[in-house]
Amino acid sequence: MKVLETARLALRWLETDDAAFILQLVNEPSWLRFIGDKGIRTAEDARNYIEDGPVAMYRRLGFGLCLVELKESGEPIGICGLIKRDSLEDVDLGFAFLPAFWGKGYAFESAAAVMDYGRRTFGLSRLLAIASQDNEASTRLLDKLGFQFERLVRLVPDTAEVKVFATT
Repeated sequence: MKVLETARLALRWLETDDAAFILQLVNEPSWLRFIGDKGIRTAEDARNYIEDGPVAMYRRLGFGLCLVELKESGEPIGICGLIKRDSLEDVDLGFAFLPAFWGKGYAFESAAAVMDYGRRTFGLSRLLAIASQDNEASTRLLDKLGFQFERLVRLVPDTAEVKVFATT
């Protein structure tokens, strides 16, 4: 299902047919370093991740991570969307892109559109975002989007603390 469009991008719900792309994305060195190893090693693992994560969230809340595609070609370049984690009090903005598409403004374009969508469609007046403490690129993007550092938190016990940012 198409969720929204920007000047250059289309965002739509993830489907199990996107497993090959997700398998590639979650095994990128940048994903592993900044987001973590999800243990996804096969197309079947990726299909399960899509079904148990984004698709389950769409059914439960009406939102979740979306596939970001170039409008012109339909090429998938990343994911961006709204997430409700049990460990955080508010909905957060999530995003990840293949390195080949960094530095082109796609993350900002999609994230700004998702934030606007969340406010208009779901009445979300406050959004959070998280980033690992050494992820300077994401921190710069969040600053550009109007987020401000709020605190450090462990999303899961026995893991590194991550930075929590908030915007209203």
